[in-house]
Amino acid sequence: MGSTERIRIELAFDGGQIIGALVEPASADALERALDSGSDDAVRVEAQDGTFRVVPKRVVYYKRYRPGGRVGFGDA
Repeated sequence: MGSTERIRIELAFDGGQIIGALVEPASADALERALDSGSDDAVRVEAQDGTFRVVPKRVVYYKRYRPGGRVGFGDA
């Protein structure tokens, strides 16, 4: 992956599996377009720790975090 900017996403599938990944913005955009269209075709997602394919019709939950989001409590 050439870019250092990554976005955290979470996906849940109809079988109960949940995954989270840091992905390139282009991969997150392509996945969102496929989810919006209801495509039957698998989408290739480039993540920080590897590549995976997602079948949009099997996704029941998708979350895209804002860039620079932090995990924790309080204001910093």
